[in-house]
Amino acid sequence: MGLESIGLVIILALIVIFLIVFFNLVPLSLWISAVASGVHVSIGTLVGMRFRRINPSRIVLPLIKATKAGLKVNMNEMEAHLLAGGNVDRVINALIAAESAQIPLEFESCRAIDLAGRDVLQAVQMSVNPRVIETPVVAAIAKDGIELRAKARVTVRANIARLVGGAGEETITARVGEGIVTTIGSSETHKEVLENPDRISQTVLSKGLDAGTAFEILSIDIADVDVGRNIGAQLQMDQAEADRRIAQAKAEERRAMAVAHEQEMIAAVQEMRAKVVEAEAEVPHAMARALEEGKLGVMDYYQMQNVISDTKMREAISGTGKKNEDQSKAGK
Repeated sequence: MGLESIGLVIILALIVIFLIVFFNLVPLSLWISAVASGVHVSIGTLVGMRFRRINPSRIVLPLIKATKAGLKVNMNEMEAHLLAGGNVDRVINALIAAESAQIPLEFESCRAIDLAGRDVLQAVQMSVNPRVIETPVVAAIAKDGIELRAKARVTVRANIARLVGGAGEETITARVGEGIVTTIGSSETHKEVLENPDRISQTVLSKGLDAGTAFEILSIDIADVDVGRNIGAQLQMDQAEADRRIAQAKAEERRAMAVAHEQEMIAAVQEMRAKVVEAEAEVPHAMARALEEGKLGVMDYYQMQNVISDTKMREAISGTGKKNEDQSKAGK
């Protein structure tokens, strides 16, 4: 192979490399589509997007869409939004939908809503077609103690001006539940609520529950109201049971105190009887000493024995002796 052949091969390889690099850097088909759609974008701009690590199709295709819809958007703003992490295609779709529905919406506002994490296209669609939010079952108690369980359907429309910084659906649901509890709790009887369930809707709507939210409440409809437990009667029963237990505890306390007092009395009686027995045991010794010392004569001793015998006989006749003996044994 000659030098000329080698040179030709090198030239062809360089041409191929150049074409590959060119078509990678220059989205020629995208540029042709833009020119055919009336979008004026230069090849240098597309190459610059490549160097800025931006996929040109994510800018040019939404720009073509906006141009065909008659919208005037700035390519630099679209690039800035894409670099900030936004969804350019969704923003353009939202602007087109707002334009079709004659809703005033600027690119800056739409961009801020998208960067705030909200679906701006869905918000525009909700402005045109309101959404129904169904609340969970809310339990509340009327003044007569009867529990009512209510469920509401809230029709809301997106408020685009308050999408940035406005509260979401959870706040609407919580506020409606609070309004239901307030209305039922302020009713004298549960029958009033069952007869006029629209009172709940009127009370809730009058509170302006959509303040500070990203929605506008159009209507609140009570879907269902059911009668629950008789909480008042249950509370009275619980209170009566608690009072009974308290009274029973107090009675047990008094009984325990009486038993302790009785035990103290028995112990005192037993102590007194022990002292009496001890004293009686000392009597013979005292009499013996009295006889030895001459302080007690024999006749006095016999007379005392006669008195004791007479007393025992009388007790035997009356039956008190047996009773005292039984009591003495019981005490022991």
